[in-house]
Amino acid sequence: MPWSEAVMPVRMRRVAVIVPQAALRAALVRIAEEGCVELDRAEEAAPGAATVRLQRLRGRGATVGPECARTALLAAAAPDLDLLEREEEVALLAGEAQLEERAEGAVRQGEVAALAGWCPAAEVPRVAGRLAATGGALLPLPSPRGTDPPTLLRPGRAASFTPLVTTYGTPAYADVDPSWPAGLTYVAMFGIMFGDVGHGALLVLGAVALRLGWPRRLAGLGRLWPFLAGAGVASMVAGAAYGEFFGPTGLLPVLWLSPLESPARLLAAAVVFGAGLLALAHAAGAVNRVREGGWGSALYAASGCAGLMFYPGLALAGTGLVLHRQAPAVAGAALAVTGLALVASGLFRATAGGGAGLAETAVRLFDVVVRTGTNTLSFARLAAFGLTHAALADLVWRGTTGLAGRGAAGVAGAAVLFVVGTTVSFGLEALVAGVQALRLEFYELFSRLFDREGRPFRPWHVPPAEPADPATKVIPCSPG
Repeated sequence: MPWSEAVMPVRMRRVAVIVPQAALRAALVRIAEEGCVELDRAEEAAPGAATVRLQRLRGRGATVGPECARTALLAAAAPDLDLLEREEEVALLAGEAQLEERAEGAVRQGEVAALAGWCPAAEVPRVAGRLAATGGALLPLPSPRGTDPPTLLRPGRAASFTPLVTTYGTPAYADVDPSWPAGLTYVAMFGIMFGDVGHGALLVLGAVALRLGWPRRLAGLGRLWPFLAGAGVASMVAGAAYGEFFGPTGLLPVLWLSPLESPARLLAAAVVFGAGLLALAHAAGAVNRVREGGWGSALYAASGCAGLMFYPGLALAGTGLVLHRQAPAVAGAALAVTGLALVASGLFRATAGGGAGLAETAVRLFDVVVRTGTNTLSFARLAAFGLTHAALADLVWRGTTGLAGRGAAGVAGAAVLFVVGTTVSFGLEALVAGVQALRLEFYELFSRLFDREGRPFRPWHVPPAEPADPATKVIPCSPG
């Protein structure tokens, strides 16, 4: 796979399903089994026979609700709907209701029926082969103008990071898939705030337990184990740099700095780290703006090329001033002023012009400058919560060592204090670090990546009622 495609959402194709009307049901059953095609549906479709029977079952008190869509099944041959209603076969009726809804969206001409939809480009040959057995065909179509394809973020190893992105919103189809960068950034920020080798090792053990399916009530979260493992490893790396192992126990040497002894250095490092992340977010945002609307609109966007010039230019100018270097300070200032002028031009072009337009532009430009500064300083929370985590662990350790020297009862009390204190500080700080890392991800970084939201790809998937032959078992496409 080319690198340019690997960092983008899954490439989609507009497709048409062409089948004889007599084979429409068989074709739809195979499409539902494949789970790789999102079919267009009729906007105003009358309730089908299966839907009416489901409604009657609901009226009689049967368990019929939104969960039916998840437990629906499809019979290979058309079932007796009256028999399904009498025996309250809700799953099969729900599957038939979905099939009727898709069939209602078909265009019929003579003996031929046609449906349109979207399918991942790589899956088109496989789905076409399955439809050929019913006498149908899956034909690629040109994408309709003014309509973006649905977005499917790439499944696989990055899937554990995908919820971090989709919780914020669905990227536009033309945008870069931010799953991997967002996930790595999140665990890095979490590790800085939760830096402790012992605490990080507990997170890794939790990830191993999830991977093995324990506890069973959390089995649904099993795919997130790489996310938890990454957070644990990042915490261990930061903890090794801080010399922290269940607090400043002295069991590890300080490889970089101790948060409690060098808070100013930690604060400066956190702000510099955040500035680097913001610069990368500006670069990714500029790529997205170009892909979404071309160079014309991207050049003047605060989250596009203009912002990409303004922010690094401002950072370069600030670095030059701090280091007393005239050349980088002048070059950075010139770049920042150019970027800010482009932003102002883009903002003014979006107004009605005149004095009111100038006033609106001035206010919005001031907001851009202020948010740039506050977003950068916001990364100081990495140091603040890293310092808080170290202070709590230090408090527990000091109390533990203070009790341990007071005889047998003191040793027992020290053990209890260490276990309880570590548990409380671990849970509290893990929650705080997780929330704060998410806040930085969403408000400081994603706000530069997202300009308009896409539409998620929702393939139609209903499994067959009969157990599939292992030799011909179908694995449906993941909706990301």
